[in-house]
Amino acid sequence: MAASTPRSFFPLFFFSFLYFSFSFSLNVGKEQKEFDYFILALQWPGTICQRTHHCCSSNGCCRSSLSPTEFTMHGLWPNYNDGSWPACCSGSNFDIKKITSLNETLERYWPSLSCTSSSVCHGGKGLFWAHEWEKHGTCSFPVIQDEYSYFSTALDLYFKYNLTNILFNAGYQPTNSNKYPLGAVVTAIERAVGASPSLVCSHGAVEELRLCFYKDFKPRDCESGSNTRDDVLGSSSCPRYISIPEFMPSSGIAAVPWILESAAS
Repeated sequence: MAASTPRSFFPLFFFSFLYFSFSFSLNVGKEQKEFDYFILALQWPGTICQRTHHCCSSNGCCRSSLSPTEFTMHGLWPNYNDGSWPACCSGSNFDIKKITSLNETLERYWPSLSCTSSSVCHGGKGLFWAHEWEKHGTCSFPVIQDEYSYFSTALDLYFKYNLTNILFNAGYQPTNSNKYPLGAVVTAIERAVGASPSLVCSHGAVEELRLCFYKDFKPRDCESGSNTRDDVLGSSSCPRYISIPEFMPSSGIAAVPWILESAAS
């Protein structure tokens, strides 16, 4: 006669399995290895806001006052030297109450440039700031250990290395008529910051400009090759001559023909 299975076995096994699964899910992010360096990612509103198709109160592109006429923050991102990055490293949900004293500065220099709510790590949608903290900020440990420090540190770097002023002082000002040599723009940033940046373009216009930092926040090259400047130019999505479009407050209609064409297709 076969031995009977104790009646308590299945419930015990089931709840043990649930406990293991729950514990594992909580620790997935925490098991990611420590990052190697930071990327400070900045957005150029003059390019991004050309894609605005409708306006809302949360979209900085539509402001009539405090318009984003300078580079604005995208995020401070922990990164690995191999080009990958950690994400969603803890269960620390965004809490706007923790950064109340920074709200005015964040609204001006770290605005959302879209009406679309950003995805957050634990499901659902949230503020742009919530996305940046939960996806990237939680992975900044042990250098940055809390939400307030994440945003305040990013802002400190933004103001210390003011890329809008750096480019303006070098003669590279927003214009809808001129283009600038990519190599000369990169050189101007290198001289001011002490390290090579990374640029992202869309249809020849600067969309993002990124600076890289060691974990002690000293500048480092974003590209680590034998000839860093050539590596920057070779890996960039930008052409040899780039534009820095003037910011135009959006009316909710895409501002340039190629965007209208892509929207219609």
